[in-house]
Amino acid sequence: MAAVALVQGASRGLGFEFCRYLLLNKSSAAVIATCRNPDAAQHLKALRAQHADRMTVLKLDVNREDDIKRAAESVKAAFGKVDLIINSSAMLHPSGKGETSLRDVSAQGVISTLTTNTVGPLVMAKYFAPLLQKGTGAFGQKSTEKEKQHSGIIVNMTARVGSIGDNDLGGWYSYRMSKAALNMATRNLSIELGRGRSKIVCVSLHPGTVNTDLSRPYHRNVPKEKLFSTEYSVQYLMKIIDTLNIDKTGKAYAWDSTEIPW
Repeated sequence: MAAVALVQGASRGLGFEFCRYLLLNKSSAAVIATCRNPDAAQHLKALRAQHADRMTVLKLDVNREDDIKRAAESVKAAFGKVDLIINSSAMLHPSGKGETSLRDVSAQGVISTLTTNTVGPLVMAKYFAPLLQKGTGAFGQKSTEKEKQHSGIIVNMTARVGSIGDNDLGGWYSYRMSKAALNMATRNLSIELGRGRSKIVCVSLHPGTVNTDLSRPYHRNVPKEKLFSTEYSVQYLMKIIDTLNIDKTGKAYAWDSTEIPW
């Protein structure tokens, strides 16, 4: 059975590039792209037109549990399994800028950021884990030991600023908190979904500073050689995904494969 990959948050940035990469480099894989408003996602529509036989686009707002549940039911009916899920959608803050001090913090800002960056991927796992458990281990590194073989992979896109141990600058309360909480969710998921016969590898991946809408307000502070294109970042992230196995589950990795401290 062909591999099935689902990219959540696929209308732009890293999510869109993951879809493009998978279609170009994983010739037999079916790609499911989800976003809040498929009708307005022009680049995604154009990509689907080029790969109509292998690409499906579904409406999914990661902030709405009913959307996630419906999408999982559609995928189950059409494919019966998923081998890889990449949770890509993220927001810096509703204002578009990270809080530089405590006076910039608002309850609604924190709640909105946590809902998209943390709660969304966790609820995705809730509804898609049964489909990942029916996966065939089509992504990652297959173990020769039967008890270490995995059926599926969950990738949560994190950020180095979500590391508590690596935080020396402060600020960006909502974003840092949301990614630290996402890392905890990844760790929890790796424990629960690593049990039993159908194991799911769960990791957090940091893409580096990528030239996307999320990071654009801060580009002038980033050295040119450290500002990555989406193509560059995804190439490195897919190299990591291709090497994943159950021994690597529950960890956070940077784009260059180095482990990030929690």
